[in-house]
Order: sequence, then C-alpha cells, then structure tokens
Amino acid sequence: MSGAAWHARISCGNEVGAGFLISPRRVLTCAHVVRGRGTSEVTVTFPGSRGLDPLSATVTAHGGWSGGAADPGDLAVLELDREVPLAPAQFAPPGAELGDPAPTLVAYGFPKGYDEGMLARYQAVPGALVSDEWRQLEAVTAHGQPLAAGFSGAAVALPDGRVVGMVASVAGARDVRVGRMLPTQVMARYWPELGERVPTPDHHPDAVRRLYTLVRRAVAHDVDCDPNRLYVDAVGPFGPPLPEGGFASLGAAAGYVQWEVPGAEAVGRFADRLQELLDATPARPAAAHAWSPILVEIEHSGAGVDQVTVEVSAYRDGHRRRIGSRRLPRTAVRAYVQERIDEAFSHLAPDADELITFVLPREWLNEPVAHWECGEDDSTPLGCAYPLVVVDRSRHRSGRLRHRLAKRWQQLDACPGARLHRVECGAPERPPSLRKRLRDHSADLAGFAFPPSTARPHFEVGLNTPVPVLLWSRTGCADLRHDGPCSGAAFLDELAASVADVPPIELPRHVMELRESADADDDPESHWAKDVQLLWDDPRCFPEPAASLHSPVV
Repeated sequence: MSGAAWHARISCGNEVGAGFLISPRRVLTCAHVVRGRGTSEVTVTFPGSRGLDPLSATVTAHGGWSGGAADPGDLAVLELDREVPLAPAQFAPPGAELGDPAPTLVAYGFPKGYDEGMLARYQAVPGALVSDEWRQLEAVTAHGQPLAAGFSGAAVALPDGRVVGMVASVAGARDVRVGRMLPTQVMARYWPELGERVPTPDHHPDAVRRLYTLVRRAVAHDVDCDPNRLYVDAVGPFGPPLPEGGFASLGAAAGYVQWEVPGAEAVGRFADRLQELLDATPARPAAAHAWSPILVEIEHSGAGVDQVTVEVSAYRDGHRRRIGSRRLPRTAVRAYVQERIDEAFSHLAPDADELITFVLPREWLNEPVAHWECGEDDSTPLGCAYPLVVVDRSRHRSGRLRHRLAKRWQQLDACPGARLHRVECGAPERPPSLRKRLRDHSADLAGFAFPPSTARPHFEVGLNTPVPVLLWSRTGCADLRHDGPCSGAAFLDELAASVADVPPIELPRHVMELRESADADDDPESHWAKDVQLLWDDPRCFPEPAASLHSPVV
C-alpha cells in the first residue's frame, strides 16, 4: 500500500486531505477538502513518486455536498493541469470490504506533521449503510493511527491495493476508533462515470464499457432522449419503479441501471435503446481534437547499417520546435529519445494534449516503442503514460498521400465511430484483392491479425492505399496460412468490440487506456491488448511540410 504511487495529497488553502488517481489526469477526493477552491489554489502531490512536482488542479465534478458534516454527496473530481505517468488505482467489486472474517482495510492519509503520509488500518461494519450513504469503519487496534484530519478523501483499500471506497468522515475528539467511508457504488451515484471503472459482478466488462461509451456519444451529440423514459423501457413493467424525482442526467440513469437493477438484461436494453436513438440522430460535424504532437523521427543515417539519425521535435501553436538531433547506434536510441521527450514537454502549451508520435522506417513499425520506459527513474511504459502512435516514414514524406489522408480525416471528423476492416490470416486474400476491398469500402480502420513481418505486402497495401488508421498486435499470428482459430483472430474479435464506438480522432487516447488495462492486469502477458500497435496518421497535426532529417556531426 505505502508504495502505490496513485495516492495523492491534496491542499486547498488551510485544508489538507487525501485523494487517489483514477486516470492519467483525474483524482478523486472529498468535496469538503476543496471547499476553498473559490479563493485558494488546489494543489496535488504524489508522495510515492518524488520525481513529480506539485500540480495544480481544478474541480470538474461535484457530488452536491452543501457544507454540513452529515450532508450527502461529499465527493469531488479533480482534473490535473497535465497528465501524470502513473498507473491509476484499481477497484474491487462492491461489497468486497465485507466478509467473514472481515478483511483489514488500509487508508493512506496526511495527518498534521506527516506530509509524507501515514497508514491507518480499519474494518468495515457489516449491515445497512448509514443513511444509505456511508459504511461505518472501526479501527483494527486501539493504538494504531486513527482516521484523523488529513485522511478525508483517502482511498480505502483491501490488502491487495484494490479500492473499495473513500474516507469521507474522520474521527472526532471523543472517539478516534470510528470513521466513515463512501463505498464505490455510492460514489458512482454522484459521479456516474466511475461506474465504468468499478467491476460489477452482474455485468460483463464489455457490456458496461459499451453502456458508458454510448452515454458519452449521446451527450456529445446532444441526442434528444429522456433518461426517465429510457430507464422505464430498460427495466420493463415489473422492474424497480422510477426513483422519486427521476434522473437529472443520462449518466445518472445509466448508473442506476448498472448498480440498482438486478440482473444484466436491463443494462443491455438501456444500451440498445440508446444505440437506436444515436443511429436515428443525424451526425453533426465534430471539431477535430487539437493534439499537440511530440515527434520522434528515426531514419537510416547512411553511415553504416547500425547507425540511425534521430530527431525530436515539439509542436506548439502549429509551429515545429526542434529539440535535438543526433546520429546514433541503434542501441543508444532509446536513452536519447527518453531524454529528449522529457525536454520536449517544456515546449508544449500548458493545456496541451500531448501525442507522442514515432515516425519510423517500415522495417521499424513493429518496434515496441510503447513499451519503452518513460525514463531512467520512471519505469512506466511510454504507451501507458501518454497517447502514443507510430507513423510510416515513407508515407509521412509523401505529398500525394498526405493530401489524400487530410481529405479522409475531414470526413472522419463527423464520424462518431468507424468500422474495423479485418485483414485475416489462415486463408489471406491476395494483396490486390485487399487493395480493392479497402478502396471500395473507403476503409478508415484496418485491423491485422498478424504483425508486418509476417506478410509485408499486405501491410504495404494498407500504407499505400491509404487507410488513416492501422492496428495490429506486435506478437500476433506468425503463420499466415493455417487451419482453425488463432491468437490473431481472437485479437481482431476483441479489437472490433473495443473500437466500435470510438471516434477515430480519439483512438490514441483509447489505445493508451487499453495498454494501461493490459499492464495492470493480473496476468498482463495473457491480455489481448498487451502488444497493440496503433498506426494513426492525421497530417493536419503536422502543419509544416515533412522534411528529410539531416545527419548531424557529433
């Protein structure tokens, strides 16, 4: 527990509390910890990662807490001023805090005099929630660290580190052995987006992911739908009645169906009905995501088979700023890139959404750049810390292909999701046939069951057609011709379901989240997305003409 880097210390004016990271840029805490945000800055530090400087944060969601110690909704969502390269907290299923015997729960807080943090051990009291809001906590021993001031907002976690709730009410002077927490299902009541992150025993993760993806699409496209009507349709005439007062938002209705309605059928019906409404709503042009690329270009230097030229640049306000360029042996590339990427961040705008883009020779397209560590003192994979894509160097330098790709992306801006065109192994089609299929269908996304080295002519079809987005598993099927199912087909099945409702412009962030999930899995080597590679090519992100790298003398 003490080594989990996702624990956060929150300060706002004279108030000090705790929090925990749930995504690269979001932190959960108590609303009362940031009650002074109107006049004081909210500052977040991560004691478990001393290389990170304090970050400023803003409150982007609030549970409605109105100021009293017994008032409900004591939850706030903070957005950091930039993403952090830390693995977020993972959640346990609701009710995991109970048991026979009850597990010991651990909270990491910041009582007065302990800026580095302290641990407190408690157990949950079984039975009904207090006022349908809090789970009562009681200390494991009479002499341990109490839930004193400074623990508000701390994650309450099982011994294995999975979160079951958040400390919301700390001990008073009379009884240092008692506290309260908001269980995860109550937290999701006030911030429905949390429901996508918490495993629900009654629902398959893909069903929950689909539900919230559709909710986000419906909100983004301002779909005309009544959340109360959707709920009634989903639960049917014999389901739980509409709660008093109804639902204030589509997300609140979806969360209630997930958490409060028994069985899995209602979630599926709610999502299906929402999908019908989305399909019936005319698509509106969407603004392109303003990515700010950090460009890493690699090409052969001509000075020897082992020598390459590496150049790192950063884009700000549409202008390219070169950070460094050097001729290196291939074995020295990773360390140089790590240093220059770190330097490149200082050239981005404070509110920039960074996109690390590796422009690679074709024979390097399967290089595991997403698995490269962030730095010497930070072992987080680059692809888990930031949106990271690869681009084919030949295509990046072709004016003809850049022009055609830019036209395709203008069409994709209005697309809420794109269909994956599968390039199968087993009995693969001939490259000319594949080229015709991708052109006839104006393919936007092509998924390959095999890596480039297995069938390079097939990949070159995708690169030269051109298709804006290519995805594959770096360790996919190695034999192009075989009988029966294989890992490549299984990868495409998972991939098709995962990207079905993701706007193509948002795929870099979506793939980053897939890599995070794979890296955090109990068995990461068996996770289908552990080696996903994303070739994502939008020329509009690079407004200056692509130029050849020079070979510096060093």
